[in-house]
Amino acid sequence: MKRAWSALVVLWSSKAVGPGEHAYTKGRAVLATGPLICAAALAGCASSGTSSQPPAAGSTTTVTASPSAPAASSSNTPAVGAPSSSSAAGSTACATSALQVKLGASDGYAGGVYQAVDFTNTSGSSCTLTGYPGVSLVSGPSHRQIGLAAKRSTAGAPAVTVTLGPGEVANAVVQIVDALNFPSSTCSPAKAADLKVFPPGQFTAVYLPDTSYGCRNSVQTLFIAPVRSGASSR
Repeated sequence: MKRAWSALVVLWSSKAVGPGEHAYTKGRAVLATGPLICAAALAGCASSGTSSQPPAAGSTTTVTASPSAPAASSSNTPAVGAPSSSSAAGSTACATSALQVKLGASDGYAGGVYQAVDFTNTSGSSCTLTGYPGVSLVSGPSHRQIGLAAKRSTAGAPAVTVTLGPGEVANAVVQIVDALNFPSSTCSPAKAADLKVFPPGQFTAVYLPDTSYGCRNSVQTLFIAPVRSGASSR
């Protein structure tokens, strides 16, 4: 076995790399003779007996405390994202009763609209918003949900905790894709009366006037971004 490997070493060291040739190419050609040498030695190319360890898994940094959300939720399911009692900064989560929730700036595009929702702290103390509001389109007085609730968008910056002092504002943007873009048989479009909004981590919703069309069938037309500091700009 030692003689076979010695021959391989000699072959390797004796092969000069000619002009225009890469050492990788010549080395591959020489190493290809290894099985022939091993066969001649009858001992074979046995493994060394040492096993390589798999690489350690990379660490993941969690940006928010919010768990993963399903693509859609029922109209009675609150938005999960903010802690229910306190945040790392020591402020409590903003209750729906401590917020003024209203429609902010909107930006239409061919096939839909980006609609901001503003959250203003109307209480006398600081509170926090973390993660994503829960958003869905609902029908008239019954407030029956139309189709799927908004899916969380992860295309932009990750979710963060926003601390709101008294009178301060945060916003989140919901993308509403026009249901009339889809075949009627696929979508079953229905005109909404309101946008139902749960502030992050809350169980009480606010209803904001919105007459967009949604799909009664399972076609995703709503996408929600995480809350950001500041009011939406018109």
